Amino acid sequence: MTEHDAQHTDQRDPAFSETQGAAEETHNEARQDHPQEAEAVQENGAEVSTDVTPAGVPEAAIPELVIISGMSGAGRSTAAKCLEDLGWFVVDNLPPALIPTMVELGARSQGNVARIAVVVDVRGRRFFDNLRESLADLDSRGVTRRIVFLESSDDALVRRFESVRRPHPLQGDGRIVDGIAAERELLRELRGDADLVIDTSSLNVHELRAKMDAQFAGEEEPELRATVMSFGFKYGLPVDADLVADMRFLPNPHWVPELRPYTGLNEEVSAYVFNQPGAKEFLDRYAELLRLIATGYRREGKRYVTIAIGCTGGKHRSVAVSEKLAARLAAEGVETVVVHRDMGRE
Repeated sequence: MTEHDAQHTDQRDPAFSETQGAAEETHNEARQDHPQEAEAVQENGAEVSTDVTPAGVPEAAIPELVIISGMSGAGRSTAAKCLEDLGWFVVDNLPPALIPTMVELGARSQGNVARIAVVVDVRGRRFFDNLRESLADLDSRGVTRRIVFLESSDDALVRRFESVRRPHPLQGDGRIVDGIAAERELLRELRGDADLVIDTSSLNVHELRAKMDAQFAGEEEPELRATVMSFGFKYGLPVDADLVADMRFLPNPHWVPELRPYTGLNEEVSAYVFNQPGAKEFLDRYAELLRLIATGYRREGKRYVTIAIGCTGGKHRSVAVSEKLAARLAAEGVETVVVHRDMGRE
């Protein structure tokens, strides 16, 4: 984050802040009547079965499910509103134990609720402990579900909480950073299980919405979506990268006076980069490696991959290679988004 960015924090970050009110713990917990029967939730004196494939409901009617979670202040509300605008049925701060029930209700809607997004976070306090059990229950019933995890750096989160003058939901009598550390530890396993991790540290609201649109706006669900991100090592590694490649083995156009003012988007800079020994060979072999990895990702049900291409400042080599690599992936049928994280920061 540059000094200029810090001066404009109030313009970029507050929209990511989410209302941190405590969850209303008003629902009765699920109980198991008999070992051989589906679990039921007691609600207003009536039992609601959590079996998401009830009699008379075809399997095809089971709605698509996305679970939105992540760090408080990282943009969960923005992500949820984006899905709502795309026609998803969105439920905020739903106790995890009720997720299977929500899916069942969607299945009974005769196609009126085909896509459900649930925001799950630490505001649920003790209910959050039921999340892993609910996920296992959904998996055992064959429900297709995806987890979107919103990540952000400690510095960015602190600025966002301070800009809206609200405490972190887990800080208690401590500092904001204490609450952030406690939340990271609580969410560690969920982050590892996420299908899509989005780092919002340097994103504004519009950029986050663009990322969500790129992943969920399509009419048809592609086999694999890729984000190719250029970055500068001097600004740090992208925390949401699945794969990282280092372009610093190529000569730096920064030291060519006539190329220094331009970026890797310039044709002359791109030509200079790919005329260097090893550049074209790297692109060919890395694309081949990605085909192998993509096959494994599809086999394991992973639908999103972030490929980070780095150089010193994220201006010349990484940008040029990212553009070529993204074009190669798109030509092979992979839906691809290009992001130049650090271009223009120098």
